[in-house]
Amino acid sequence: MKELIINTLRSNEILSQIQTCIQGELLEVHGERVLTFNNKIGKGSLRTIAFDRGVSLFDCNITLAEEAKLIFISKDLSPIEFIFISEGYFTYSANNMEDDTRIEQFQNTIIAHKRNAKKTFLFPKDKDLKISFIRIDRKAYLLKRNNNISRLNQLLTSLFNDSKGETSFKHVGNYSLRIADEIKLLNNVDTTNGMLRSLSLEGRLYLILAMQLLEHKNFEENMNLPEVISKEDILKIHKLTTYILEHISDNIPISTLSSASGLSPKKLQLGFKILYSKTVNEYVRQLKLEISKDYLKNSDMSVSEIVYAIGIKSRSYFSKIFFEAYGILPTEYRKHLKNKNSSLP
Repeated sequence: MKELIINTLRSNEILSQIQTCIQGELLEVHGERVLTFNNKIGKGSLRTIAFDRGVSLFDCNITLAEEAKLIFISKDLSPIEFIFISEGYFTYSANNMEDDTRIEQFQNTIIAHKRNAKKTFLFPKDKDLKISFIRIDRKAYLLKRNNNISRLNQLLTSLFNDSKGETSFKHVGNYSLRIADEIKLLNNVDTTNGMLRSLSLEGRLYLILAMQLLEHKNFEENMNLPEVISKEDILKIHKLTTYILEHISDNIPISTLSSASGLSPKKLQLGFKILYSKTVNEYVRQLKLEISKDYLKNSDMSVSEIVYAIGIKSRSYFSKIFFEAYGILPTEYRKHLKNKNSSLP
């Protein structure tokens, strides 16, 4: 087992200390620090980005050749960490808490530990890991104008205001595919550099943070997932979204999706409502519309060809639901894009 001792809680310094141990190449471009490695320890990348008022992103996309234990020992006030795993799992423990906690894929997690506590992350070997940490420095964040901390529930309000690090906190909450989708978009911001990229990343980051806070609120108010939806059911629904994408040109009845997923129609509808706040049909329709926008923007296909490609029988019906969703007709949307591009130098 590889063991790394980290004696700082600052994201940039954490990355530098990891780089000292596992080697690899550490680069900084446009305010992002990225460590890439491919050696006997494993392969992948780790990235950190600092934003204003103590908010930072630390994420990793790695596969390790052996188990790795990351141990944090610092006298500094710990950040509040909002954790989400898009792929894989890891185990978390702190010396002031009772048990090790396994954090699963798609599970919303919030942690903070007492000052001087030892925090440990244990990462498995031979497992693709995609993990995002949104880290908030409490003292810096409280200086943010309109931080609205007081509008959080009493538990989180007291946690943010704990400037002495006297309280430990662990929330291992519900599973969310909606947050997983937003994390995917965060990792695929298509602006190449500069201000646009920074603003896009920061905006997406705050959206994810808001969703994680909302999940915690719902959990505390006993609005968590009902027992009939298990972790295995959630994973089946996640795989089913890939099936839907691959068959987007077809008219897929609920019975077909039920057979493909191994879930009953009732459980399928319940799962989509909980995880996406949509019925199955609403989800499929939204996906068809998003794909149609991409075709309108990035292809020369006619509207009729696009309608056929996304499996909608009527062009007039497509125009109707496109307008309802985006406030513009498909033909006008494409015309707007062409006029916008023609004005570019």
